[in-house]
Amino acid sequence: MQRYKIIHRTYYNYSNNVMLGPHILLLRPREDYELRIESFNLKTTPASTLLWHRDVEGNSVAIATFDLPVSQLVIESEVIIQQYNEAPLNFMVAAYAIAYPFSYQGDDKVLLSAYMALPDNETINIVNKWIANFWQSGEQIQTYTLLQRIAEHIHQTLSYRVREEPGVQSARQTLSYGTGSCRDFALLFMEAVRCLGLASRFVSGYLYAPLMTGEIGSTHAWAEVYLPGAGWKGFDPTIGKIVGSDHIAVAVARLPEAVPPIAGSFAGSADSTLTVGVWVSQC
Repeated sequence: MQRYKIIHRTYYNYSNNVMLGPHILLLRPREDYELRIESFNLKTTPASTLLWHRDVEGNSVAIATFDLPVSQLVIESEVIIQQYNEAPLNFMVAAYAIAYPFSYQGDDKVLLSAYMALPDNETINIVNKWIANFWQSGEQIQTYTLLQRIAEHIHQTLSYRVREEPGVQSARQTLSYGTGSCRDFALLFMEAVRCLGLASRFVSGYLYAPLMTGEIGSTHAWAEVYLPGAGWKGFDPTIGKIVGSDHIAVAVARLPEAVPPIAGSFAGSADSTLTVGVWVSQC
C-alpha cells in the first residue's frame, strides 16, 4: 500500500470585482477497492456553500456557490489517499476476450455503446492507417498486448508538450503535429481503441512522479479500456505503461471535455488570469 498527499491549488485573479456564478469542482479522488481516502479537505476563498452529489459516472461533484463580489478566487483541496493498486497486471480477462479481435457480449454491449462511439470518417481512416504502423489486421495478438502496444507507440513516436491553453487536440491534430499533452495523447489512445471496436473512456487525475515531488506540477490524464472479466483498465500513453499505484483517478467520462477539474463563470467587466499548482508526494 502507498500513501499519497495531494495538494491542488487554483487561483483566479480578476482586474475588477466580479460576481461568481456556480463553480463545478471535480477534485475528490474516486474511491474503490484499490483506492481509499484517508482525509479530504476542500475550501474556497471567499467561503462558499458546497453541495455534493455523484454524477452518472460515479464521480464526486461539488457545486460551490458564492454571495459576495470578489477580485480573487482561491480553490484548494488537500487529500491523503491509500493506494493499493501495486500489482496492475494481476487481473483475469474473460476467455472470449483474451485474444483480439472479440466482441462484447450481452448487457456489456448495450451499456458500453456510448464508450464505443466512432469519430468522423476522416479520423477513422487516418487513425486506422496509423494503427497499421504497429499492428496489421489479421495478426494474432493478445488483447492486452495490443493495448500496451498502442500506449508504447504513442510514447515512443510522439513528443510530449505542456499545453497551457484549454481544450483537447483532435487525434488528427496530434498525429499531424507529432506533439501533444497528456490529455491529447489520452484522446488519441481512446480513438484508436474505439476504431478497433473496444470501449474506452477518459480519466482525469494525478500522477506521482518521484523526480517532481518538490516541483509545481499539474493534473494528469490517461485512458481506460473495458476488458471483460477484468473491468476498466487504465493505460497511460504519456509514459507508455499500464496504470499503476502512481496514478490517482479523480473523474472519468466518455469525452475529455466533460471532466475539467474546475468549471465556472463570472459576471462583470474584468479580465481574468489563472494559476494552478499541484503537488503529489508520498507520506
